[in-house]
Amino acid sequence: MVNTPTPAAVRKPSKVEGLKDHSHFLREPVASELLLDTTHFTEDAIQILKFHGSYQQDNRDNRLKGQEKDYQMMLRTRSPGGYIPPELYLTLDRLADEYGNHTIRATTRQGFQLHGVLKRNLKATIAAIVQSMGSTLGACGDLNRNVMAPAAPYRNRPEYEYAREYANNIADLLTPQTGAYYEIWLDGEKAISAEERPAVIAARQRNGNGTLSHEAEEPIYGKHYMPRKFKISVTVPGDNSVDLYSQDVSLVVLTNAKGELEGFNVFAGGGLGRTHNKEETFPRIADPIGYVDKADVYDLMKAIVATQRDYGDRTDRRHARMKYLIEDWGVDRFREKVESYFGKAIAPFKPLPEFKYLDFLGWHEQGDGKLFVGISIQNGRVKDDESLQLKTALREIVQTFNLPLLLTPSQDAILYDIVPAQKAQIQAILTRCGVKGLEDIDPLVRYSMACPALPTCGLATAESERVIPSILDRLRTLLDRVGLEHEHFVIRMTGCPNGCARPYLAELAFVGNGPDTYQIWLGAAPNQTRLAQVYLEKLHINDLETAFEPIFVYFKQSRQPGESFGDFCDRVGLASIHQYVAQYQPESISAATVEPSADQGERLKAGSKIRRRVTLQEDVYARLQAAALREGKPASQLANAGIAAYLSSLEQE
Repeated sequence: MVNTPTPAAVRKPSKVEGLKDHSHFLREPVASELLLDTTHFTEDAIQILKFHGSYQQDNRDNRLKGQEKDYQMMLRTRSPGGYIPPELYLTLDRLADEYGNHTIRATTRQGFQLHGVLKRNLKATIAAIVQSMGSTLGACGDLNRNVMAPAAPYRNRPEYEYAREYANNIADLLTPQTGAYYEIWLDGEKAISAEERPAVIAARQRNGNGTLSHEAEEPIYGKHYMPRKFKISVTVPGDNSVDLYSQDVSLVVLTNAKGELEGFNVFAGGGLGRTHNKEETFPRIADPIGYVDKADVYDLMKAIVATQRDYGDRTDRRHARMKYLIEDWGVDRFREKVESYFGKAIAPFKPLPEFKYLDFLGWHEQGDGKLFVGISIQNGRVKDDESLQLKTALREIVQTFNLPLLLTPSQDAILYDIVPAQKAQIQAILTRCGVKGLEDIDPLVRYSMACPALPTCGLATAESERVIPSILDRLRTLLDRVGLEHEHFVIRMTGCPNGCARPYLAELAFVGNGPDTYQIWLGAAPNQTRLAQVYLEKLHINDLETAFEPIFVYFKQSRQPGESFGDFCDRVGLASIHQYVAQYQPESISAATVEPSADQGERLKAGSKIRRRVTLQEDVYARLQAAALREGKPASQLANAGIAAYLSSLEQE
């Protein structure tokens, strides 16, 4: 039996809790509505459909007044550690063209997404994925999401092998056991999949001290599953490619001098989702909880899951993540409750080296005589266009050499198990298709991430994926102009505050806060171990150069040797940055700088609430942009100078 919840946990549950209760373990109303000849699912079905790995979306670009929304489905794969077998990748490539929008998107949790699938094609799409060694079960919904691990396929570094192994095993341990998935999408025929390890099966059946639910179909989750989504990562000492501090639970592999696995350090309580103007919602980084021996790791994971399952907030979904439970209780009380399920004390946390951000791009040796190559995919979007035929390149390489992929937490892809004799041919394909080598990628692009946002995400209030290339170009131009030509830092952008691209762990983040408007966050650590802070509540994207030139100048003038931008912002503090911006005189750097304004500093400090707009004809704007490029000046400065000259001529007449 599960432990008796606290009084706070037995308040009137949210509507979604009721839907889970009546879903017959995720079967209804999805199964019934799938049979209807309609273009979309009802709101009730949408909530249950998420557990099957799909979100219903509306392409806002195609909205026409008086007509039905352009309904389409997004599908997400469950791919622990980012593993994509070659047959699955080729199937996704085909499905993207046959049923989707001709693109595939690598996610920040190491899965692939298909966009643009119509309801009538949803069953065929999911069935094809499962029959190709893939799955979408549990990629969304109130349960454990895709378990992350470093994507580097090293064969001579056992800690990396252990991280991938245990990411896969924990994903199996916490996979929903309901038969609904195969009944609905494969007519009850369970596809052949990799056999689970006996230790995982035994752990799932072992009750411990109340870790199991009384519901046989879902021994761990019960019929209500988790209060909200639950995220786990497994990594190795020093490797923070998984953003371990953003996870509900993170395990760090610890080995002995012989490279043998001994156990894991455990972090818990991370999470980045929040809501604008709701101070009770906030990003939070995970706390060290302790150490667990390898023999007990599955039982400890179940104990943590059971604690959140039984005591997480099922009334207020904004307060339902485990980070709020730990924030409300404190780490000590949380640890004590986990120990009551675990049946023993959690051992003390063991020392760790400093973490680094790694992405594994470029060519590397695996350690077994073979090679792997990390390919940068800007914003994770695999597609073909005039300058880059990435979709064609990956398809050709996977078809020709039957290579598996590993998706990285930074939305990139790794092709591995490459025989050295194949390197030249693979590189030739990449070059022919316009895929840039590591030396040709601007570091601002390399270390950036963005969520899809508009037009398909229903939560987005601003652009993200579609606009970030131009934002990065403008920031690079500005950095060059102030004398920071070789500077780079982690930049992330989202269309809303939910944080899918993990913006609050970026040195500079843009968080959508209205049309063309962003909340600006500064000061996270370059290795993603410290949260950023809000610098501006609202910045219209037209004011980007005006806002950031003084900050970059201050950084150049006052940074310590080797200091990163995020560390600089954290060291001097946001108040100091605001003060410098308020007193900034553009002439102190050069004559060719962004537009000066008498109230610039105070306006930005207040959140850019005052904004004056002038609309230009398209041809005039194009000429203005061309002139700005020739002159090496911001378009706004040339516009101001031209308007001022014109007004002066009128006044003289």
